[in-house]
Amino acid sequence: MTINYLKLERIVKGFANHRRLQILELLKKEPELSVENIAQRLKIGYENTSDHIRKLAIAGLVMKRNQGTSVCHKLTPRAKSILVFCKKLE
Repeated sequence: MTINYLKLERIVKGFANHRRLQILELLKKEPELSVENIAQRLKIGYENTSDHIRKLAIAGLVMKRNQGTSVCHKLTPRAKSILVFCKKLE
């Protein structure tokens, strides 16, 4: 089995930020939050939050689901594994 290092790099870059790790941890506790809810709970700007979520989605760590006029976010199985991995590094 060969390792796709570019794919792995995209995943690692996706969570290599303290705010993104905070977002992952928040979504673990409270799935199905909107960008606005996440921004309010973490006390960061809406646009900044939206950009972080976009990067998490590109890395395959967050799933988006349309619910009326808002979009809800939850963790992918990969994100749950990443959080376990990060706990081991502490």
